[in-house]
Amino acid sequence: MANTGTTPEDTLHKIPLRITDTTLRDAHQSLWATRMRTDDMLRVLDVIDNVGYYSLECWGGATFDVCLRFLRENPWERLRMIKSKAKNTPLQMLLRGQNLVGYRNYADDMVDRFVALACENGIDIFRVFDALNDSRNLEAAIRAVKKHGGHAQGTLCYTISKVHTVEKYISYAREQVSLGIDSLCIKDMAGILSPISAERLVKALIREFDMPIQLHCHASSGMAIATYVEGVRSGAGAIDCAISSMAGFSSQPPVETMSAIFTETNYSAGLDVDALERVARHFNELAPHRKQDSGPVQFIDPGILVHQIPGGMISNFKSQLSMQKALDKLPEVLDEVSRVREDLGYPPLVTPTSQIVGTQAVMNVLAGERYKIVPNEVKDYIRGKYGRSPVPVNEEFIKKILGDEKPIDYRPADELRPMLPHGADDIDPKYIEHEEDIISYILLPEPALQFFQWRALPPEQRPETPADMEIKKMRKEREKEDPVAEIKANPSPAPQAASSISLPMQIPEVAKEVLEKIEGLTVEELVLRKGATTIAIRPTGIVPAPLPGVTAAAAGAPQSEAPPSEKDLKEEVPAGDPAASGSESYGATIDAPFVGTLYLAPGPGKENFVKEGDEVEAGARVCIVEAMKLFNEITAPKKCRIVRILAAAGQTVEKGQPLMGIMEI
Repeated sequence: MANTGTTPEDTLHKIPLRITDTTLRDAHQSLWATRMRTDDMLRVLDVIDNVGYYSLECWGGATFDVCLRFLRENPWERLRMIKSKAKNTPLQMLLRGQNLVGYRNYADDMVDRFVALACENGIDIFRVFDALNDSRNLEAAIRAVKKHGGHAQGTLCYTISKVHTVEKYISYAREQVSLGIDSLCIKDMAGILSPISAERLVKALIREFDMPIQLHCHASSGMAIATYVEGVRSGAGAIDCAISSMAGFSSQPPVETMSAIFTETNYSAGLDVDALERVARHFNELAPHRKQDSGPVQFIDPGILVHQIPGGMISNFKSQLSMQKALDKLPEVLDEVSRVREDLGYPPLVTPTSQIVGTQAVMNVLAGERYKIVPNEVKDYIRGKYGRSPVPVNEEFIKKILGDEKPIDYRPADELRPMLPHGADDIDPKYIEHEEDIISYILLPEPALQFFQWRALPPEQRPETPADMEIKKMRKEREKEDPVAEIKANPSPAPQAASSISLPMQIPEVAKEVLEKIEGLTVEELVLRKGATTIAIRPTGIVPAPLPGVTAAAAGAPQSEAPPSEKDLKEEVPAGDPAASGSESYGATIDAPFVGTLYLAPGPGKENFVKEGDEVEAGARVCIVEAMKLFNEITAPKKCRIVRILAAAGQTVEKGQPLMGIMEI
């Protein structure tokens, strides 16, 4: 038969293609480490709302944590403000099943109330996923979404392994359909779904189920655009895209590109091109003030097909390694990720399993020995508390991590008691302004408390946010590399960024004079005391001291001093002279194995793990260092007495910093 130049689509009527815009959530989570502010969104939201999108993904994922921890914003208020301006477009969120927006399982009563409040505050569509595709972890969330009137979109977390076949994904989908989902998303969080695999999987799902299919791909490997084309032509009716200035690499494909491609087919998104241009210009101008990585841009990462680190994790992974002063070990860590993933039964790498696998890989490399340090979250994964692994974990490996303890074989949330009745018992009521604050505190106690303490201060006394301090640090690094280029790139301050020097009115004039004299000099810190007021003066500005009872770390203020060396700490307690400090001398220290935040108790208001004078056995837990979103238990290296605690709870500690002085017994 002669080739007429036509395709099957030419004989069909136009099919509307639905596009979900991820710019306000996954795009900046992937490219900017989730550092977009609410004001960044609101200033262009009316334009975005008139583009013609199917939905706006604007909440969930890492945004909840980052709002509290780094931006000092209320995530619930962000949602309400977005809803007030988005009159035409449904709002969508990413919900981690039983994990909600946290990194562990929460009780069913918490799941139901969180979803109810999310609906009340503006969410219309809930994309519900479980990192292990364990439908037991989706039951409560899907039930709550349906109960409170939301659209429940099920999710297949896509990964590649010897066990992840089309048949296995069909089996996962069948379980979710039985739970009552309204649509189904193939979530390719690492950008590893090939066009041919997309065609096969989409066609198989459509043959099996009468269910709308949506594709979510990251552009990391360079395949996503072609994958979208094949997926849509195979029957997927919706795709996820980001505005061009927030698209590509670890983000999603650009909406302008996909719209243009499908305009030449019988699939049309019908988007407003002029509005898209205005939105792209807004985020292009904003990018220099928000991007965390000032280094060269890598548009394609073929290594993603091996290590499978998802888009939302890549930018955070680099940031975390930089914090550990180990960015040079990135290639080694990525290789280790593949080995750890195999050890853990080939879990898909998406929150929280991406953090679990990725952090364990970092620990293995930094420690120079595999599984010398095992975070509690990794132990819980082996215990089965995150769900069923795709492949059963090797029995010998289980024994290596858990000893004689046996993993559970039931739904992890079944062992959780209701959390709402007593969830906020250990927090001062003065910090609670709305019911949503209680939910935030139960979800993420430490970041929520830090935000509440910051919010409780008068505006003029609030320390700079951690995110604004990051911007200052980034600019200084750029200035060192190329001062002229940095001035050209940032002719005016970034939106909402604080100036380099802030002088509250109540500070004596002499402080200003001293500051002017030391500005630009290599001075660590000058402290002026006037009455009960303590003011720390640095070349970068003035930071009011935190309120009584609020540590500098909890209030979001920078640390005022470099960590003391082990030598300095030991000299503070002269050997053989316990009376000099009220404590006996010590012969060794327990040091921080990496950069992180120190916790001396299992939670706010809880009793400390140890106190000075306690005798502990070898291997006993003495404190926790939170790093890379996981809580890592620090144990006693030998039977010993805790002579001195050398760092404060909530303090940021450096790798190798002494945490406790001990005496072997």
